[in-house]
Amino acid sequence: MPKLKSHSGAKKRFNLTKNGKVKRAHAFKSHILTKKVTKRKRGLRHGTYADVTNVAAIRQMIPYK
Repeated sequence: MPKLKSHSGAKKRFNLTKNGKVKRAHAFKSHILTKKVTKRKRGLRHGTYADVTNVAAIRQMIPYK
């Protein structure tokens, strides 16, 4: 069986934990930050886990991570 190609965008955005959960960063933190409240921006710094409904699709995109 040939090697599978990883999805370039997904391998930059997602990581797997030892328990198999998918780690991701929050969106909306790159620009237009002046109108966003400090508390909101601070909350967006912390990473979180991908939703269970998306995990199977993400795992297919990053088979070797």
